[in-house]
Amino acid sequence: MAQVVATKLLHNAFIGNGSLNNKQTEKIKPRGIGRITPFHPRLLSVTARRASVTEVVPFTPEDIPKIGEQSYLSEEVLRKGDSSAGVWSKPIVKRKTKIVCTIGPSTDTKEMIWKLAEAGMNVARLNMSHGDHASHQKVIDLVKEYNAQSKDNVIAIMLDTKGPEVRSGDLPQPVNLASGQEFTFTIKRGVGTSDCVSVNYDDFVNDVEAGDMLLVDGGMMSLLVKSKTEDSVKCEVVDGGELKSRRHLNVRGKSATLPSITEKDWDDIKFGVDNQVDFYAVSFVKDAEVIHELKNYLKSCGADIQVIPKIESADSIPNLHSIITASDGAMVARGDLGAELPIEEVPLLQEEIIRTCRSMGKAVIVATNMLESMIVHPTPTRAEVSDIAIAVREGADAVMLSGETAHGKFPLKAVNVMHTVSLRTESSIMSGGTVSSLNQAFKNHVSEMFAYHATSMSNTLGTSIVVFTRTSNMAVLLSHYRPNGTIFAFTDDKRVQQKLALYQGVCPIYMEFADDAEATFANALQVLKNQGMMKEGEHVALLQSGRQPIWRFQSTHNIQVRKV
Repeated sequence: MAQVVATKLLHNAFIGNGSLNNKQTEKIKPRGIGRITPFHPRLLSVTARRASVTEVVPFTPEDIPKIGEQSYLSEEVLRKGDSSAGVWSKPIVKRKTKIVCTIGPSTDTKEMIWKLAEAGMNVARLNMSHGDHASHQKVIDLVKEYNAQSKDNVIAIMLDTKGPEVRSGDLPQPVNLASGQEFTFTIKRGVGTSDCVSVNYDDFVNDVEAGDMLLVDGGMMSLLVKSKTEDSVKCEVVDGGELKSRRHLNVRGKSATLPSITEKDWDDIKFGVDNQVDFYAVSFVKDAEVIHELKNYLKSCGADIQVIPKIESADSIPNLHSIITASDGAMVARGDLGAELPIEEVPLLQEEIIRTCRSMGKAVIVATNMLESMIVHPTPTRAEVSDIAIAVREGADAVMLSGETAHGKFPLKAVNVMHTVSLRTESSIMSGGTVSSLNQAFKNHVSEMFAYHATSMSNTLGTSIVVFTRTSNMAVLLSHYRPNGTIFAFTDDKRVQQKLALYQGVCPIYMEFADDAEATFANALQVLKNQGMMKEGEHVALLQSGRQPIWRFQSTHNIQVRKV
């Protein structure tokens, strides 16, 4: 109980409620070599020294020879790292923002999946719009083989459903469309001429009206709807280009009246259940009912798979709050979102979606066009680099590569760029001892309060955090508060380890738990030391809390500081 009392006093000392005076503040402010005395020296007394530099290293120790992070650390950042925390020996800071890589023809071999993992991939995405179950099964088996062999890394598997896509039909050869030209889309099957092509959606005629703007491939070409008949829509080409077979079609400001989960999607979802994937990314979610339907199905199957809706349709925006509430997170799918809504709205919506997920403690992924130019070029545009940095600064859990790793020429370079830009951006936004305010939704839960306190204590003392979990809940809560140090989440469940691979700042580690708490703590610190994740003499904040107790009574929660 002394530890619980000490923690409550720490909250008052470190965070304050507006009544902390200057004299009290001076007591807890790190001053080189000194003593921290929060109000009562008999409750907590810690002697420590300040680090001179916060060291920034890649996500995996093997990357150290390949990437020289120190070379791009400015004096300003180094000073900030020194003054923000660092009363302990200098901690090792890993990349916190996770990287989702789409696996495709460029990367679906054992060699490439191993290299992607070493370069920084945390989640392997299977795009069910392409390939068949046999090709995706091969990738799943390779990822599982990597996880079985890797001692200090894990890759999660995300299955991304195709959804109710509206596409044009097959053409014998590409058709060049010129501005001002008339072109017709029809629901008749098998039509493919120089001035007319089929559409795979029978209600297409009913969903569009004269004056609507029809976008091909997310806006690469645009056509204005002039009139329609029972089975055809006549358009005038506004922005021309080369129309190929099976191109994606959107109507600006409208969503198709198709179900979000199609028959093909249900087959793919069952395939994911059979293979125990970790996440579903669900395309074109319009409301929370879709999420509830899928979660009920997964519950009936006994499947522990998290559901991530892709926010990419006009209809999803008014229902954003209820969709995210029902889900385990969200993906900002900017491609179709920018096709169905004005493109100038996309950056604002990205910020809103990230903010909403953060406020609810849900995972959020920013996707589409992040390094699009690297599909064919070995270096990114400067705007793409800024795009990654903005997503990191806004608080995304993960950033995603699509075509860059699926069919691009430089998949490993794309991952390396995303890795180094994320790492560099994170090094500039360390928050020192401050923690974002405890959300109103969390104030009545002891475990949430302790995650908040542990983050505050870790930031002030400049330590990483160790937590033990069998459900992932406590590690996810800690990730929500974004501590400066790494969250080392130990679990004795492989599925929990893989699930945590998506969450910002969490380094999930599989380890068998002993019956004795002290033996398990000692084993965990030895693992961190052996794998080069912590140094001998370094301190760490060890948190015992959560709704499912391990080695403690239900009513007992504590935070400790231990030396490696």
